[in-house]
Amino acid sequence: MHGPATAPGTLYVVATPIGNLQDITLRALAVLKEVDAIACEDTRQTRKLLDHHGITTRMVSYHEHNEQERAVELIAELKQGRRVAVVTDAGMPGISDPGYRVITLAVEQGIPVVPIPGASAFLSALVASGLPTDAFRFAGFLPSRRGERRSVLAALTASTETQVFYEAPHRLLETLEDVVETLGASRHVVVAREVTKLHEEFLRGPAEKVLTELASRDEVRGEITLLIAKADAAVEPVSRKKGIHERLEEVMREESVDEKAALKKVAKEFGLSKSEAYRRLQREK
Repeated sequence: MHGPATAPGTLYVVATPIGNLQDITLRALAVLKEVDAIACEDTRQTRKLLDHHGITTRMVSYHEHNEQERAVELIAELKQGRRVAVVTDAGMPGISDPGYRVITLAVEQGIPVVPIPGASAFLSALVASGLPTDAFRFAGFLPSRRGERRSVLAALTASTETQVFYEAPHRLLETLEDVVETLGASRHVVVAREVTKLHEEFLRGPAEKVLTELASRDEVRGEITLLIAKADAAVEPVSRKKGIHERLEEVMREESVDEKAALKKVAKEFGLSKSEAYRRLQREK
């Protein structure tokens, strides 16, 4: 490399490994060595990375609880001509992690912001998922409250994009149950677990099959990325052709089942929860 990798008064947004410590670029290492300070989500985590690569740059904490005041302090340092790198525990700062506030303040103050690309959990999961990548949407973490989460999922019934979310391992089974209830048991999903780490795993298939597999385990651990396939554009959704009441009577007649069993099947076809399908049925009557 010719000359310094960093310039005075510049904020560097540096991607760090999401698991494997070797997943860091030569440019990122050069920047971390040369800047005057590294703003870290957790200095203990970043210390492991710096020690691994023999980097002794000063660290300051920059996390969700002190982000507002620390961002102002970092901007003051940048205005004095110091070079600052912002990193998180894993991946690209600002993607479901601290970083956004200091970046926007720097932009507002006319301070150069330079991205140093690298590992990203959702992109790594997406390209290995086997799902279409021509159109996708990343939306961070799904809501933790079940009602809000189901509302978000229900809005994806006719989605024309691959949907990508992060999810906490202790909520994954509930979320997959919600996918089955709102989008149907056959909706294709991919659960990417521990990407780039020793126990990396991809589970692919219909939502109900993936749910059954994970439910059979004693515990689900690790960093989770959940991908939901777009709706099958080749098949017109039943909900566009018939109302709940009409389809319900059709199922009861064709399959010789009672209203309760038929409603369960119709709810899945329409990508609705059973309670929502029942409410719509009452409105149609």
